[in-house]
Amino acid sequence: MDDELAARLRESGYRLTPQRQLILRAVETLGHATPDEVLEHVRAQASAVNASTVYRTLEVLEELGLVRHAHLSDRAPTYHSTAEPEHFHLVCRSCHRVRSVEPEAAAALVATLRAEHGFEPDLGHLAIFGRCLACEPPA
Repeated sequence: MDDELAARLRESGYRLTPQRQLILRAVETLGHATPDEVLEHVRAQASAVNASTVYRTLEVLEELGLVRHAHLSDRAPTYHSTAEPEHFHLVCRSCHRVRSVEPEAAAALVATLRAEHGFEPDLGHLAIFGRCLACEPPA
């Protein structure tokens, strides 16, 4: 991924810096992470990296198509690598577990939105909130 990162940065007029490499690796390692979680992970390797560097770098990486974000809670956006297969998210309001689901699971919804509303959804930003069946309160 470092070669792809370097190429995309150069094409857009940016330099490849150790901080950018560390931040992209942190997102890839953590899977789904808020900027604060990325910062904590990066600081374990480079204590001089600050929050503004993480936020700016995540914006650049998203602009370059290397990361995406979704809103999986009322907290800051959660970032994940675009190297992962495309997916949307199921978020349990009880246990807060986040599950990644392949786009095919929403095929009927996508087809309906396209046919009846002339709308193409961006599933990568989709988060469906609900409750795991295991978390359902007893009847």
